[in-house]
Amino acid sequence: MRAAAFLAVLLAVVGAPAAQAGPYADYSGRELYTRFCASCHGKAGFGDGPVAPSLQVLVPDLTRIYRRSGATFPEERVRRVIDGRHAMPAHGSRYMPVWGHEFWTEQGASTAADAEAKRLVDRLVEYLRSIQQ
Repeated sequence: MRAAAFLAVLLAVVGAPAAQAGPYADYSGRELYTRFCASCHGKAGFGDGPVAPSLQVLVPDLTRIYRRSGATFPEERVRRVIDGRHAMPAHGSRYMPVWGHEFWTEQGASTAADAEAKRLVDRLVEYLRSIQQ
């Protein structure tokens, strides 16, 4: 049941036609976060999004990345988690979508799309930096 609920939300977010979603290139970090992250991580990043209770893992509070990392913001690690290069095998299957790949395919799966996907991930990283407590 939980997996089905997660899959339904994921398909609604990722599977939406590009024409409906608008050009992601124009999205700010906050807008990207709201569109792709808030359903699990919550509107303010506390890990309390509407999908969070249906998941089998605890959704992290993204406002405390700085604190959990010893009073430093681990920019590259955050980027790698978002784009899918950082996996945590001890945690089991990856529940979070691989946004780097999703942005790449949404932008056309080309070299130019790769550069645009990186820019979108960068905007998300900067937004996450801005909400640290």
